[in-house]
Amino acid sequence: PICTLPIPLPMQDHSVLMTCCMKRICKGCYLAAQNRGMRDCAFCRTPPSDNDAAKLAMVQARVSKKNPEGINFLGEQYFHGGLGLQK
Repeated sequence: PICTLPIPLPMQDHSVLMTCCMKRICKGCYLAAQNRGMRDCAFCRTPPSDNDAAKLAMVQARVSKKNPEGINFLGEQYFHGGLGLQK
C-alpha cells in the first residue's frame, strides 16, 4: 500500500528512507504495511537488514550505480557518523 501523495516538508520528519533501494515512503504507508505484517521494502521487497554493516553495503551498492539519493545519503552518514562510519 503506497499512497503516492506528496510528502510534506521537512521530508525526514514525515517519511522513511529505505536503504535497499533509496526510495522514500511516507510514515503512514510504512506503518500500514507494518500492521499488515509486511516487513519487506514496499518498493523492492528486500527484507530489512538488522545491522549497520548490511545497510552500509546496500547503500554502497546504490552509490556504485551512481544513484544520486544514495550518494547524498552516504555523504550524510559520513558527516554525522552514522552506520558505524567515522565522523
